[in-house]
Amino acid sequence: MRDLSEQSANLKRYWGYDEFLPLQAEALSAILQGRDSLTVLPTGGGKSLCYQIPALSSSGLVIVVCPLVALMKDQVDGLLECGIAAAAVHSGMSADTKRLVFAKIARRELRLLYMAPESLLRPQALDYFAKLDIGYFAIDEAHCISAWGHDFRPEYRELATLRSRFPTTPIHAFTATANLRVRTEITDTLHMRDPQVLVGDFFRPNLRYHVVKKQNALNQIASILEKHPNESGLIYCISRDETESIADELNKLGHASTAYHAGLSDQERTKRQEAFINDEMRILVATIAFGMGIDKSDIRFVIHAGMPKSLSNYQQESGRAGRDRMEAECWLLYSVNDAAIWRRILDGLNESGKAAAEVSLADIHAFCVSNRCRHQLLCEHFGQVWTRERCGACDVCMGHFQAMTDSLVVGQKILSCVVKAGQNFGAAHIAKILSGSRSAEVLNRGHDQLTTFGLLKEFRQGDIRDWIEQLISQAYLLRTPGEYSVLKVTQTGYGVLRGKLEPQLSRALRSSDQPTHTALVDSWEGVDRTLFEQLRIWRRNVSLSRQVPAFILCGDTSLRDLARRKPRDLQQLLGVHGFGERKSQDLGPQLIELITSHSIQESTTAGATDWSQPSQHRVSPENECFQTASALFLQGLSVDQIAERMSRATSTVYGYLTQYLQDNLIIEPQPWLSTIDLETIAAVARYSGLERLKPIHEAFHGRYHYDKLRIAVTILHNRQLQIIA
Repeated sequence: MRDLSEQSANLKRYWGYDEFLPLQAEALSAILQGRDSLTVLPTGGGKSLCYQIPALSSSGLVIVVCPLVALMKDQVDGLLECGIAAAAVHSGMSADTKRLVFAKIARRELRLLYMAPESLLRPQALDYFAKLDIGYFAIDEAHCISAWGHDFRPEYRELATLRSRFPTTPIHAFTATANLRVRTEITDTLHMRDPQVLVGDFFRPNLRYHVVKKQNALNQIASILEKHPNESGLIYCISRDETESIADELNKLGHASTAYHAGLSDQERTKRQEAFINDEMRILVATIAFGMGIDKSDIRFVIHAGMPKSLSNYQQESGRAGRDRMEAECWLLYSVNDAAIWRRILDGLNESGKAAAEVSLADIHAFCVSNRCRHQLLCEHFGQVWTRERCGACDVCMGHFQAMTDSLVVGQKILSCVVKAGQNFGAAHIAKILSGSRSAEVLNRGHDQLTTFGLLKEFRQGDIRDWIEQLISQAYLLRTPGEYSVLKVTQTGYGVLRGKLEPQLSRALRSSDQPTHTALVDSWEGVDRTLFEQLRIWRRNVSLSRQVPAFILCGDTSLRDLARRKPRDLQQLLGVHGFGERKSQDLGPQLIELITSHSIQESTTAGATDWSQPSQHRVSPENECFQTASALFLQGLSVDQIAERMSRATSTVYGYLTQYLQDNLIIEPQPWLSTIDLETIAAVARYSGLERLKPIHEAFHGRYHYDKLRIAVTILHNRQLQIIA
């Protein structure tokens, strides 16, 4: 092994990165020192590099234990693209292919070998590797060792054998999700000797967390997708049937989606997974059993269509978004019935397993109904001390909730109602009593005569249900297990009734009342959007021809940096994020030609109008759809209303609107654009001119979509024409 300076040089030479991410250097140092270690870095934190970089300096073969074939393939493909000798051995390979791999091992041509735990632990495999010089073992996805981990695998427990068979070989474990209990179980099971335990910062400011009650899941999901046109995303569901139904409905709405679950054949799962990885399919709708098999860096959103079974699961699954450290959104749609569904699914567990599952369900339920910072709750779950005041990147900190000024009084009314009703009813019935409902259930039981009847009649039943859930999460109320669960007041709850304790209750604001939010991460600054789209098309074509996932060739971070820097030669290309020597030599000539061609074309059309950016084809005035849309515009309907009524994409309706405004010389922006927005855009246009949208778009750093800008510029042009006339 050599010192850390060599590792830093290799980081730049092979991967094209200028510096280590947090804790990577410390993890590398532990390996260089030959000391056992456990490294916990959040998804996107670069844990793979921690064991890949030292392999270049290791005198022996590095064996990486990996649970899924798809993950092995992505890792090996990525290493080969960087010019690093790596291979995998797994059950899906032919005997001839395996022989070729072992021949390379015999000739000492490989740096890293990826294997599943069951393959590595076969007696003949252990005997074979015992005769070789093994540099170290890297146990990836090490949380699979723990019964308290979110994806326990019995075969991972057998890795304890490695210490007895290879007593002097260092063992290094890596995971993206492990609280203190799981970390202890990992180090104990692997019989680590004085391990270096490194736990990274789980705060990922590029992820924006939103947690909302599930009402009409399909409509909620479709609304979220409208914000992410042409971007990759994951939708997690609890059941297989739900993945199929949601994928079918989304396809009908024009969102290219496919379902992924354990009920599909291996061949079909592989086909669908590769379609998603290669950007042939934009959205993957999957059960929570899916997860570690995708190592895709450019996922811009993750939606949970139901509550996951634990906070660890949620951190891992939502963490699939924004692995390239660029902005991404995480949405969790939850229902109080989700926990009951999970209990039925997990019914076959033994008693200890059920106990662990109940604790996990309670944790994730508390997360869903909490009025505390989402990032803070996730960090604290993994034992991290929260030192920030606000994250600025979750619904709570962005002001989507309003704290109740009379939480004590509201809490006392709810708890008193539970007591008055004999502590024999569930949340729905208690909410009806408090809201003053005269439903048959309330009247037949005489609960309209209770002193608590109608005490919260000024509020919606939905708000009261939310407060009941918040009181449960804060341990003032207890929901009994079973099919007919009822509410009970806890000892701390009686403290609230006596006025000695005060709960923290909040209300979710309606969307119209929510403040706007500017993203923390403005990673589009300075990026030529047109060039970026051209680079995406180029990446797609090259990935198909080479049969390599698009994100392995270049992540979105690299494409944005290319579209920002616009390198003109190989030396400049080496300064682009993610471009090492091998990748620059391999892809450089094509990229430089594309960028140069774009720059020439841009300079020749600099004076031309670019209202068509992104491109739109003018619609024939006789077009039936355009005529229908024009009639609706005349009635004053919004773009969203017309898109819904005509079953058209909003982008299509915006195209109709632009033509409608031009044809009719409309000079008033409403209802399609507010007067304030028009004045704001006009102020910038005075300096940049109205001929091209791109300078205006860049001036606002993407705050206004091109569709909005096109509407504003059209109206401003119409006003100029009116003055001339």
